[in-house]
Amino acid sequence: MTGLITIRIAMRALVRNKTRSLLTALGIIIGIAAVIAVVAVGQGASVTMRNQISSMGNNLLMIFPGSQRTGGFHGGAGTQQTLTAEDGEAILRECPMVQAMSPMVRAGGQCIYRENDWATSVQGVNVQYQEVRSWDVASGSFFTDSDLRSAARVCVLGQTVAENLFQGEDPLNKTIRIKNMPFRVVGVMTKKGSAAWGQDQDDTIIAPWTTVRRVLQNSPFNNVNQLMMSLVSMDALPAAKDEISKILRQRHRLNQTTDDDFTITDMTEVTQMITQVSSLMTMLLTIIASISLAVGGIGIMNIMLVAVSERTREIGLRLAVGARRRDILMQFLAEAVALSGAGGIIGIGLGISVANIVAKVNHWPVMISASAILLALTFSAGVGIFFGFYPAWRAARLNPIESLRRE
Repeated sequence: MTGLITIRIAMRALVRNKTRSLLTALGIIIGIAAVIAVVAVGQGASVTMRNQISSMGNNLLMIFPGSQRTGGFHGGAGTQQTLTAEDGEAILRECPMVQAMSPMVRAGGQCIYRENDWATSVQGVNVQYQEVRSWDVASGSFFTDSDLRSAARVCVLGQTVAENLFQGEDPLNKTIRIKNMPFRVVGVMTKKGSAAWGQDQDDTIIAPWTTVRRVLQNSPFNNVNQLMMSLVSMDALPAAKDEISKILRQRHRLNQTTDDDFTITDMTEVTQMITQVSSLMTMLLTIIASISLAVGGIGIMNIMLVAVSERTREIGLRLAVGARRRDILMQFLAEAVALSGAGGIIGIGLGISVANIVAKVNHWPVMISASAILLALTFSAGVGIFFGFYPAWRAARLNPIESLRRE
């Protein structure tokens, strides 16, 4: 028999038992749908997280105070106040890999405009904060160096704060109260969106760090909570971290046996952590989907063994009239591959639909790649060949005389 005739006979046998064929392929359908949906959602999540991390800033590097070992005790980042704005200026001046720097001090409290109030955080920064965070002003302007030197009570609002405090009214040049201290709004930032860990980056007020330190924190010191820096390129990251460490150790007069009293963090560490978690979850879900595929393959084997038993006389007749054992093998193998292949195609459609539903419900983007679809089809066909070979081999090894005698 030719290959075309073999395939036609196999398809005719499957069509005669539509319900059984569909139920047999159900395991493959569920497994392939799960694989497609998991890969699509996982890839979409990875891209979203990378975009959110990129929105944090341009080649961002962050330095936190703390992490010094004293008498056997090792403090974590933020446990000590060892950084100053002068440290950041020295790094910007002496490290050529750093193109912009902003200190940061944090405060928080109730913000009031007329009868509206909103609790949020206040970030005290300098004028280079826009460049460090790659964050533009949507309306108005950012505060100036003059505002920074004079500790002027001016501020720039994130979109979330502007919407909740002013509710459609133009906030420019309006006065709000932060901890009962009046601040004039000079600008509103563009919408930034959520960070990779879910924080709303637009729910903030930005003001000169000198103002936040003196007015809101009532502190005469120049200690800062954090130094944020933008590098010329992420390729310069290792050299920049090493150079920054040397500058800070020298400025803080730390000897060779003393641990750093600061912690340097870059976004690649955050990216790697999120990628590892995402990859682990994708791997676990893929394993579960693979188990479903294996169960579906076993179901195909069982049904094909039943089909061989039911069609013993047909097999014997074909062998008696001249069909080769290879033809019988290919016929039943084609049936198994057709079952798994059809299940794979239906599963791909179902998986794409599930992924799109997840995207619409959770507002989470999905990425359905052609390589994932091709891999799913190949895998489903492989399942059919692997689990269908034994029943096909048994059918091909039947004795035609004994087969014709069977009732």
